[in-house]
Amino acid sequence: MRFLVVDCVLKREEFGSRMVSTKGMEVMIRLRLGLIALGVFLTVLNGCSQLGPGRIEIGRGHYNVVVQQTDNEQMLLNLVRLRYRDTPFFLQVASVSTNFEFQVSADSSAALNVGPDAYGLGVTGKMIESPTVTYTPLQGDQFVKELLSPMSLSTVVLLYHSGWAIDRIFNVTMQYLNGTPNAPSASGPTPAGVPKYEDFHRITDILRILQKRGDVTLGQTKGSGLDQSMVLRIASHAIDSPEGRELSELLRLPSGKTDYVITTTVDSSNGEEMSVVMRSLMASLFYVSQGVQPLLEDETRGRVTITRDANGQPFDWRQVTGELMQIRSSVDRPEFASVRVQYRGTWFYIDDSDLTSKSTFALLMSLFSLQAGDVPATSPVLTLPVAR
Repeated sequence: MRFLVVDCVLKREEFGSRMVSTKGMEVMIRLRLGLIALGVFLTVLNGCSQLGPGRIEIGRGHYNVVVQQTDNEQMLLNLVRLRYRDTPFFLQVASVSTNFEFQVSADSSAALNVGPDAYGLGVTGKMIESPTVTYTPLQGDQFVKELLSPMSLSTVVLLYHSGWAIDRIFNVTMQYLNGTPNAPSASGPTPAGVPKYEDFHRITDILRILQKRGDVTLGQTKGSGLDQSMVLRIASHAIDSPEGRELSELLRLPSGKTDYVITTTVDSSNGEEMSVVMRSLMASLFYVSQGVQPLLEDETRGRVTITRDANGQPFDWRQVTGELMQIRSSVDRPEFASVRVQYRGTWFYIDDSDLTSKSTFALLMSLFSLQAGDVPATSPVLTLPVAR
């Protein structure tokens, strides 16, 4: 809301060698005040005409920042919920609208007293903004199906060609690659036993090395459904490199080939293709949520599952998700956090200097938009006017 007030004080004047009569002076002053009021009114009105574009310039950025920030906080909150085996819930900002109202008024007055004569002019302008935010819950059978359905290989190809690291994509979206497990038990609530993941991580590490060198690419196969298969192509000069030979050995593939078809068909072990089991979006969220580091008190009180190795010792999930996501916890509000949220009386956050976790978090937000962005909202719709 903006206010503009202009006041003007005039004094009686002499004209020639004589004084103007009191009544004549009052008429002249009122005329002059009227002319000044008209000029100031037009000036204020012209200024108000610039307030609309000015509000867009200022307000749009503020709305953009707040919506993005609350989206990030909601995703972080749901990751923490999954770690504590609580039910996730997504509330979408369906629309943000705002109304602007401009009000301009002017008044003048004259008072002739025994002392110095005084005359007043007042012009006031104000702008009122009334925003309205509409929320819609993401729920219903269609949203649940999108949440629980395996992600498609076309999504993997799309992310790869959008510049994402191949190891990050594979680790988040895949459970098995040609029979090699990627912590499949972590695709749900925290398991009691340690999952198998070492060979898969080594495979993705090698693929990342080759990607940095420009020796590996992902593409689509011709003549088949986009969601059925894709091609992993290795440069010919990299096939006999130490990384190329180790990759073929880990994936149990014949050496000397440059193109390997990756398909979602389980029974495709003909030496020419690799089978893959994709995670659903919910499974990927569960997997990344293993990177939540709860307070020791929550572990000792049994609020979260403690995974133990064969010797009964607590397993550190950072061995699995440490290079993907670390969500820290603190009793006190963290000062330097990329995103933070308070849950169960504890602050959970991603450190602003943890670029790896921030990248994985951004990937999750992209996956969520791809999987659930086009799901129509279901009732009820909650519309809240923002109080001034």
